[in-house]
Amino acid sequence: MTTPATTAPATTKPATMTMAGALNAALRDALEEDPQVLLIGEDIGTLGGVFRVTDGLLDRFGPDRVIDSPLAESGILGTCVGMAYHGMRPVAEIQFDGFVFPAFDQIVAQVARLHYRTDGAVRMPLTIRIPFGGGIGAVEHHSESPEAYFAHTPGLRVVTVADPQDAYSTMRAAIACDDPVMVLEPKRRYWSKGEVDTSVTADLTSARVLRRGTDATLVAYGPLVLTALEAALAAEDDGIGLEVIDLRSLSPLDRGTVAASVRRTGRLVVAHEAPGSVSLSCEVITSVVEDCFAHLEAAPERVTGYDIPYPPAALEDHHLPGIDRILDAVDRTLGRRNSREAT
Repeated sequence: MTTPATTAPATTKPATMTMAGALNAALRDALEEDPQVLLIGEDIGTLGGVFRVTDGLLDRFGPDRVIDSPLAESGILGTCVGMAYHGMRPVAEIQFDGFVFPAFDQIVAQVARLHYRTDGAVRMPLTIRIPFGGGIGAVEHHSESPEAYFAHTPGLRVVTVADPQDAYSTMRAAIACDDPVMVLEPKRRYWSKGEVDTSVTADLTSARVLRRGTDATLVAYGPLVLTALEAALAAEDDGIGLEVIDLRSLSPLDRGTVAASVRRTGRLVVAHEAPGSVSLSCEVITSVVEDCFAHLEAAPERVTGYDIPYPPAALEDHHLPGIDRILDAVDRTLGRRNSREAT
């Protein structure tokens, strides 16, 4: 796989944007800078996307570069394979996470394998955007967390974003990368705001340490990064210092950053919305046991969605990990027996 760009010196004044706005800006800037970039997906043109991430781009760049596709995810990805094969840089939108499964064969059997299959002769500079996760009161197929399926696939980069700056920088790096990149966008964070410096680009392979702490390492990604930071603030009131890590890259996994943190804290909690069985939390915990077992002061804990199909909207607050469930897990690693009411 190629090495993506690293952080560049800031040369522009940061602007306050929502995450959706930051993604829109990243797509706009990529379209302006490279005529080989184009967008394709369901309702991304006239409507501007279900979450309005592509709003205004059709008027600016026209229907040849912002393409409203039929309702056929396998067709979208199959078309993108042909485009990428001929040197274009398509950005495909899957309208909702649960809609990606009709395109599963195209992604895992074609997109991820063509570079290897052709002994390096063919590149696949394809970006696949997927709104993922719950928290918006939607139904099954609109609130899924399918990341483990794709992180298991060799040849495919899988990254997540957690805030507006990271959304802008990661999207620009993904589009510029010669490898296929799946970008998972936490839909319940689309309206979160933050400053965005458009001169900063992301490293598609590195985790971020967002908060330093000495008592336990708390690892999260995507929609639960903000929840993890809120849990760390709540823990601070109890005199507990949590070190918060945003994984960002799910494949490849930045084992080094996580292991270095656990060597300092001696404890690990991993949180994500996806079901716990055969999940990213399993891989993170296994990597820590392999890399720094002697530094662990307690068994690692994980806080995840339950091993069930996504529940009705009225029950999703019970299904999704909240601050209290995370702090319960922290208490267990610290040997504290008090229990909090789950949120």
